[in-house]
Amino acid sequence: MPLRVPGDRVRFAKVARRTISEEVRDALLASVREGELRPGAQLPPERTLCEQFGVARTSVREAIQGLVSIGCLVKRGNRFYVAERLPGVSFDADDGRKLRVSELFEVRQVTEVAIARLAAIRAAPDERAEIGELAAGFDPQMTLEAFRRQDRRFHAALARACGNTTLRELYAKVLDAVFASGDFASLLDAEGNAEAVRQVIAESCRSHRGIAEAVAAGIPDAAARAAADHLGEVERQMTARMF
Repeated sequence: MPLRVPGDRVRFAKVARRTISEEVRDALLASVREGELRPGAQLPPERTLCEQFGVARTSVREAIQGLVSIGCLVKRGNRFYVAERLPGVSFDADDGRKLRVSELFEVRQVTEVAIARLAAIRAAPDERAEIGELAAGFDPQMTLEAFRRQDRRFHAALARACGNTTLRELYAKVLDAVFASGDFASLLDAEGNAEAVRQVIAESCRSHRGIAEAVAAGIPDAAARAAADHLGEVERQMTARMF
């Protein structure tokens, strides 16, 4: 929570969970709502916020981007200012969307990490080659629609290569749930989330290649780790940066 000090300077207490940008975002939003940062006021420099909150620049930038996306902050030149007319927005609960997204990612962690591990052990040479080709087909500049098509093909190919028919059939239902999810779509399609979506696509390009390389090399631990890291990063982007 922000600390009240005399004068116009606003300072903030360090947050306990240094990797959670929501805490920084909520503290900034509280200072705006309580009038410590008034409409038209310039936001303190990024370095100052990092020092006061005791967090890395990534967390501050994500917090600021979240407030920009809802119209609470505006950018002029290289600085950020409190909007003259503030929107009536709350981040509480997110209408259950993010809870549902997190549940889907839990299921994906359970299934996809195991699939990647098994694929690294059991995939046939042609299956390893197909997975590599699909991974190479990701492009940071591709549209969201093209990315989602390629993403489904990539993960379906991994499932085919895992050598477990029951797991493959179960995972097909997981993919159906993910790609039919209105909660996923509402976050990915929101105009204010465009920058975060581009980062998800760029990260996925790298991580899918990492998974494919581990599968091609037949290193199950590396494949499982790459899959887990990928899912964790995408979930973080969707639940921490998207609104």
